[in-house]
Amino acid sequence: MKKTLIATLIMSSVAFAHADDHKDASAATLDSKQQKLGYSLGTMLGTRMSQSFSDLDVKSFVAGFEDATAGKELQMTMEEVTQTIQAYQQAEMEKEQLAQQKVAEEAKAASEAWLKEKEAEDGVQKTESGLLYKVITTGEGEKPAATDTVKVDYEGTLMDGSVFDSSYQRGEPITFPLNGVIPGWTEGLQLMPVGSKYELYIPSDLAYGPGGTGPIPPNAALKFVVELHGIEKAE
Repeated sequence: MKKTLIATLIMSSVAFAHADDHKDASAATLDSKQQKLGYSLGTMLGTRMSQSFSDLDVKSFVAGFEDATAGKELQMTMEEVTQTIQAYQQAEMEKEQLAQQKVAEEAKAASEAWLKEKEAEDGVQKTESGLLYKVITTGEGEKPAATDTVKVDYEGTLMDGSVFDSSYQRGEPITFPLNGVIPGWTEGLQLMPVGSKYELYIPSDLAYGPGGTGPIPPNAALKFVVELHGIEKAE
């Protein structure tokens, strides 16, 4: 939810403070600064409410507001009020979680299908973990260990081919400890002798998993083109 129900009701109270039997807003008098301010606030908050609470019963909302401000006996106890609001918030949160879960499951299925297609391509090999890789060029240097620091150029793309990160675009390689990156990189770079260029096709569980990160969606399989330029051995 973009904001809690409690916060919305507090703000929305301003808009309904002078409601009069649900008269058409076009009949409002807007001569004074106070009247224009009231109408402006009502417009702004009404727009927010319509976006967040499409099924809100406005008549009962106004009745509750008027009863409370007039000091009348309420039709619900404050405990019932609190429980009702909490139940609504809980239901909305569960609905949002289910929607997110559905998106994540669909993304995982799409990633698995994409990896299956890649695995069938000529030259693509698969490790025990599920990492796929393709040798573009093979260097003559030493292979790094997980504890080494490596110097690489790379480009990362999503399944649709869109680039989310690239040292080529920045114009300079990057150096980092090999055990400080995603598992697919840690494993894949250890296959590469210095001077090599590989394509890595990384399952989501060897990348950023169900949480995703930045421009990378949840459960996304990733493609990296990687060139290994050098190794700095761990002391």
